[in-house]
Amino acid sequence: MIDKLVQWDRDLFIWLNNLGIERYDSFWVFVTQIETWIPAYVFMFILMFWFFPKRNAVIATMSTIGVTLFTLGLTRVVKDYVQRLRPSNTPELAELIRVLQEPFDFSFWSGHSATSFAVTVFVVLVLRDKSKYVYLFFIWPILFAMSRVYVGVHYPGDLLVGALAGTTIAFLFYTLLRKQIRTDDS
Repeated sequence: MIDKLVQWDRDLFIWLNNLGIERYDSFWVFVTQIETWIPAYVFMFILMFWFFPKRNAVIATMSTIGVTLFTLGLTRVVKDYVQRLRPSNTPELAELIRVLQEPFDFSFWSGHSATSFAVTVFVVLVLRDKSKYVYLFFIWPILFAMSRVYVGVHYPGDLLVGALAGTTIAFLFYTLLRKQIRTDDS
């Protein structure tokens, strides 16, 4: 069963990756760079300080940083344990796919997907009662994750599991944050 899932994941990756159009390459390379999204992080932090008293905003901001660091750390542990080669580093795929980036660490699960979903879900949970527009933040992790297939460095399964892991981490941290804010407000 696992072999069948891996094959479907590989086949879906090849199909999706080959949908890429050369004139959009620079856009997707831009989207996939972490630095591109720094303004989104800054905006999220500004919103926390806009909507919450300073003490709670600091706690929420520090929790967001905690979510990020925890997700990055767990991702590293899983990648080193699973050791799935990236599509861009798989010799038998070399002639079948478009590769726009060539990282050399492992593929499963996607750190881009896990971290962007963890941060976004966490921030949305924190701010959802303050603004209905906060859900627009989901544009970021969706584009970010999609870019990883486009540039040839992740299978769709890597992205899906990364998104699920990040979402789970966000909910866990949010549960802890809610308890912390209640404790501090008492």
